[in-house]
Amino acid sequence: MKSLLIKSYAKINIVLNIKGKQEDGYHQLDMVMLPLALHDSILLSKVPNAPDNYVTTDDFALGDIQYNLATFAIDTMQKKYGFNEKFRVFIHKILPIQAGLGGGSSNAAATMVGVNKYLNLGATDEDLIEIGKTLGADVPFFIKNVPARCQGIGEIMTPVTVKNNYYVLIIKPNAGCSTKKVYEISDSLKLETYDVEKVIKALEEGDDELLASSIGNALEPAGVQLVPEIKIIEDELKAKGLKIVLMSGSGSSVAALSTDKKLIKRIAKDYEDKYRVEVTKILK
Repeated sequence: MKSLLIKSYAKINIVLNIKGKQEDGYHQLDMVMLPLALHDSILLSKVPNAPDNYVTTDDFALGDIQYNLATFAIDTMQKKYGFNEKFRVFIHKILPIQAGLGGGSSNAAATMVGVNKYLNLGATDEDLIEIGKTLGADVPFFIKNVPARCQGIGEIMTPVTVKNNYYVLIIKPNAGCSTKKVYEISDSLKLETYDVEKVIKALEEGDDELLASSIGNALEPAGVQLVPEIKIIEDELKAKGLKIVLMSGSGSSVAALSTDKKLIKRIAKDYEDKYRVEVTKILK
């Protein structure tokens, strides 16, 4: 039986604003998300006569993930398109969990794309986005996986041009951030609002000074409450010469962007013995 190998990419948020909270618990957002070359790998195989879909991984930190978002993604597609096939999904994990890099959402989106291709369902990106937004706020972004301004709960996407070729240093403290907990804390705080238009302009024009002065993450104060090292790492990276630095998503990863690959790699070495460190680049 044939297998299909799919890349499941990470993302960072270069700016994130909370516009309000809906009755269903989702938050209204206005943010710019950038896809990274860093990725998990997903092996999708059809299993004859299986009673259920099954997800496995080589990352023991995830525990029993049989019913994670990837499983829900297949179940939801099955209801929509009426196929009877069952799948085994093996996830080779590279993306750390509770990191603000979108790993679980990316796995769900990549699985949906894979099932669509495997079974020749003919679903468009827009069809998959409609399904994806029922699974999680970040899932729609990973269907197209291009730099974008994301609004609503994340499903309203406008592509953004990124002029510079940015390398990205990701540093994740040993402690992670629960997305649920970060949003709960944020709901009790007075949040900063950042100028998304300026961030987009800076990305389009390759203006690093404007980008550094415009970026921001409204969830960061809550993330720092849970993992104080986030702020410490940010301050250290800025002191070492990196200007475009912020917490990604709901944390706890800190992301730093630069066009200077040597600088990124040199600074990365300072943290390799203490934290989870990845050097990657923006996908455009």
